[in-house]
Amino acid sequence: QVQLVESGGGSVQPGGSLRLSCVASGNIFSINTMGWYRQAPGKQRELVARVSRGGRTNYKDSVKGRFTISRDNAKNTVYLQMNSLSPEDTAVYYCNTWPGLDNYWGQGLQVTVSS
Repeated sequence: QVQLVESGGGSVQPGGSLRLSCVASGNIFSINTMGWYRQAPGKQRELVARVSRGGRTNYKDSVKGRFTISRDNAKNTVYLQMNSLSPEDTAVYYCNTWPGLDNYWGQGLQVTVSS
């Protein structure tokens, strides 16, 4: 099993930006597509973006053009740059493999967008 450590959450006003980071142990980045997920209050967890081993990306429609997922395989780190944030982006954000593996879910990062 591997350990995932997330950082970079916080509070921001609408239109602001945040950058989330996730560091994985082991060889997870050498074998897995990685994803960022989020769970808003009262909602189910959903995939926000994913990035393959080769750097191919996919995004939830509502974040296209605003969020950028990237990875640094040498540092075992995946990032989510979030720009033009809106209150609808408020959620707890998680990183995991894609598809997500049950044992890899961490504590998540609270992202709050409010004025």
